[in-house]
Amino acid sequence: MTVVNDVAAVDTPARKELPPSMVERMTLIMDAFTGRTTRLSLEDVARCTRLPRSTAHRILEQLVRLRWLEHTPFGYGLGRRALGLGGGDGAHTEIRAAAAGRLHHLQIRTGLVVHLAVLDEGQVLYLDKAGGRFAASVPSWVGGRTPAAATALGKAMLAWLEPEVVESRLADQLGKLTHRTIADLPTLHHELHRIRQRRGLAFEYGEFFPGIACVAAAVRGPEGPLAAISLAGQAHTPLEKVAPLVVDAARQVSRELFPCPDNTGRTGAARPGAAETEETWSPQAMDRLLAAGQDGGWL
Repeated sequence: MTVVNDVAAVDTPARKELPPSMVERMTLIMDAFTGRTTRLSLEDVARCTRLPRSTAHRILEQLVRLRWLEHTPFGYGLGRRALGLGGGDGAHTEIRAAAAGRLHHLQIRTGLVVHLAVLDEGQVLYLDKAGGRFAASVPSWVGGRTPAAATALGKAMLAWLEPEVVESRLADQLGKLTHRTIADLPTLHHELHRIRQRRGLAFEYGEFFPGIACVAAAVRGPEGPLAAISLAGQAHTPLEKVAPLVVDAARQVSRELFPCPDNTGRTGAARPGAAETEETWSPQAMDRLLAAGQDGGWL
């Protein structure tokens, strides 16, 4: 008899007044994120979806756990699973598209090997590579991975992360690839500090592969490093001459991906790795750096 009463209760007209199904609630929340750079607080989501705050929070946390969303100090945003719908990684596709013209220009102007990469935990993931005949001598390929601490690309991005984040990502990644590779955390932290003092310029001389030199700068967004661009050549290549070109290319890609510092329209304190709104290098500074000698004394 009790079961019958329960069934009857379910079939009452009041059922139509129940909240939307879980799928509908999740869809409401996902629809609130209109783009890759959208960041919303819990209050924003509850207001947009008209869901109770507790309900919105519970679903948000489930979506974060399943990687449909990510939770950052700036709020909730689309996660890797959402960005990767339709094949591949949507975020990587957008970065590659924004950087393509700059990479081509860098390669034509310098004749060196150009890389575009992102940080994946403690490794560098190569998204693009362009170069002439020397490119075959550089042991990197699109889709390949290398330890972040052993490359200029990786160090350029690691420099803008909090020290504890660096340590957690590199706990099992440090090791000698050549006699010049940084293989301990204190030395790495010192190197990352030097990179920040150079406004983000990272250098590598035979740390990943003997006889190869590289200079890189990070593409930075409102929440920190997003990718990095590098130029690679033979060990004797005067990288100081081309370093400002790398910085300028990275800055231009940052501005294309993030036309304004805060897409939510709200103001707030920026993280240490957040992109600056002003130009990183003035034209005068660019001229001085391009005129620097090969001894790298300006560093």
